[in-house]
Amino acid sequence: MREALHAEWTKARTAPGTIWLLFGTAGLTVALGGLVTASIRCGYAGCGQDPAKVSLTGIYLGQAVVGVLAVLAMGEEYSSGMIRVTLSAMPRRETVLAAKAVILGGMVLAAGVVAVLPSVLMGGLLLPGEGFTAGNGYPSLSLADGPVLRAAAGSVLYLGLIALLSLGVASAVRDSAVAIGIVLALLFLFPVLAHFAGDAAVQRHLEQIGPMTAGMAIQDTIDLASQPIGPWAGLGVLAAWATGALLAGGMVLRLRDA
Repeated sequence: MREALHAEWTKARTAPGTIWLLFGTAGLTVALGGLVTASIRCGYAGCGQDPAKVSLTGIYLGQAVVGVLAVLAMGEEYSSGMIRVTLSAMPRRETVLAAKAVILGGMVLAAGVVAVLPSVLMGGLLLPGEGFTAGNGYPSLSLADGPVLRAAAGSVLYLGLIALLSLGVASAVRDSAVAIGIVLALLFLFPVLAHFAGDAAVQRHLEQIGPMTAGMAIQDTIDLASQPIGPWAGLGVLAAWATGALLAGGMVLRLRDA
């Protein structure tokens, strides 16, 4: 396993687009979070906005970059034919996928920390000026607050799980363009279907099983009882999606020729 990890780390850090995509994940997450935080207003007590969720809005964009990064980590090996060299050097295919998942997951988690911490700090600085004050029922946004810390740490884990989900899909379909389309469909189709669902029970169920809608529940810090799914349960749903994708990808990798 050590040799596989070293090989995957070498490939990841020398791939031309990896570092830029990691920087893009952090930069776009912080930028969108800052724009939304600076533009939203809370003009009355209990205005219904969740300050932690507002400050972490950039995760919606950052996850798309993470998905592309994870898909390319496997897809480019197939498109270039490098996968044959990889599997010749390391015949145990499950080990190759596991090593790639560990390296990719670690890099995305690091980028997630770089993205989430400034987002929360900006929220703590900007939101009081937008009406999120103690007078309106909102304490200062701080990582010292348990729910805010859970939302921040959970958002980092969310990005890591999106990377694993995307890696599993790419391993199963072996085509970067198709895999990116599938990942984006999995993320954004469920909220679209839930929006147009005429029945409230169907809408709630779709939000409970969708990888993005369920996983993003980890950011909720207010009115938890009214949400379709709890924070950790929602992240568990996303973890189940990621596990299923990796198992499918591992099975295809094992049974089909490179």
